Amino acid sequence: MTNKKNIYFIGVGGIGMSALARYFQAKGFKVGGYDKTETVLTQKLLEEGVDIHYEDDLNKVNEVFKKVEDTLVIITPAIPKDHSEWRFFKDNGFEILKRAQVLGRITESNKSIGVAGTHGKTTISSMIAHLFKFCQVPFTAFLGGISKDLQSNYYHDANSEITVIEADEYDRSFLHLKPEIATISAIDPDHLDIYGTKEEMEKTFKKYLEENLVKGGVGIIHHSLTSVLGSGYKTYSIEDDSADFFADNFRVENAEFIADFKWEGNILNDVKIGLPGIHNMENSLVAFAVGIQKGINPTLLKDALLNYGGVDRRFDVHIKSDRIVYIDDYAHHPEEINKLVASVRKMFPGKKILGIFQPHLFSRTQDFANEFARSLEELDELLLLDIYPARELPISGVNSQMLLDLINMNSKMLCSKKELEPRIKQSDSYVVLSIGAGDIGAEVENIKKYLLK
Repeated sequence: MTNKKNIYFIGVGGIGMSALARYFQAKGFKVGGYDKTETVLTQKLLEEGVDIHYEDDLNKVNEVFKKVEDTLVIITPAIPKDHSEWRFFKDNGFEILKRAQVLGRITESNKSIGVAGTHGKTTISSMIAHLFKFCQVPFTAFLGGISKDLQSNYYHDANSEITVIEADEYDRSFLHLKPEIATISAIDPDHLDIYGTKEEMEKTFKKYLEENLVKGGVGIIHHSLTSVLGSGYKTYSIEDDSADFFADNFRVENAEFIADFKWEGNILNDVKIGLPGIHNMENSLVAFAVGIQKGINPTLLKDALLNYGGVDRRFDVHIKSDRIVYIDDYAHHPEEINKLVASVRKMFPGKKILGIFQPHLFSRTQDFANEFARSLEELDELLLLDIYPARELPISGVNSQMLLDLINMNSKMLCSKKELEPRIKQSDSYVVLSIGAGDIGAEVENIKKYLLK
């Protein structure tokens, strides 16, 4: 896709960008880049030979990347436009592409499976990747999280003719893709800083299906989305038996999630999933539907789903004992929190739940403050951390205290990370949840230590 020798990433430590860095590294390119923060992921990239630094400083950029004729620059939309390295590459005529444009180019000559939706993309795409690997179907995958089964966010088989890719709606990135199979799990309002309104977001998803799905391709959408996206696509549901793929007799037994999968006159009884959660039964169903579209034996798919290991920070069960259960989850939207807590209630009926929540983005907190309040009220106790800003500057009046004031529950408090240990120890909850898409993930090991003392 390029005649360049070198690939330079601005934002190389992002989960999607790092997968691309691994792709180019495996292809023999010289790969380097900048990221704001050193993480476990950037450390691994360094070990794999990627040249990374953490200061926005041209002097830190290896000279090989400053040759305009040899270097392709890849950026993430999260990078501010006043970034000095980005300005240097723009001002000096370098070829600069967004991550989504590069993914589009990589996959245009391949049969791609685009996994879209405001929730569930990473779990569904990693499930599909796991099913293919378990069932010995050659594939390539670019994932938005670290698959526990693949031990990476990137995978490639030399005989691959299929690419599994997250079709990200942020910045309308998925409009650069041309999938042969397109799945859409949800279109709840989000990224209103990009779309402005829910209706505009829905129009863009509809455009993605109508204009980007290749001729003769297959769309597989959640049954609830037909009113938005129209007919002509296969549907899936765990609630509506008129869907093309339906999880019947859904139940929880001994904290295991089980259903009978029905499709096109067929039935597969007692499908158990390796990752708990109501939403994960739906995720399993759409991954199963993709496997059926690719002609994989249903019984083999059933075995694969039982052996699915999950993704880091997606319903990640770290402690499960008679005394305490600790689960970490990436949920950062009210609907995701609702599904997380509902799933935990089904697994541990009657048990008290403490949630440690870190809001993600000032704009998202502002746009959905009331919805966040209602979802967090489903917990029994709440420790609320400061908002994680990510790419954003503060918004006047938008902070965790504002959100806390909207939450109607008896046991709630603002909490800093330094205060977590004594606050957690004061709780008598049986289930502890850490929730959020920011750097709360870095606190998981500490929380485990506090709970095991």
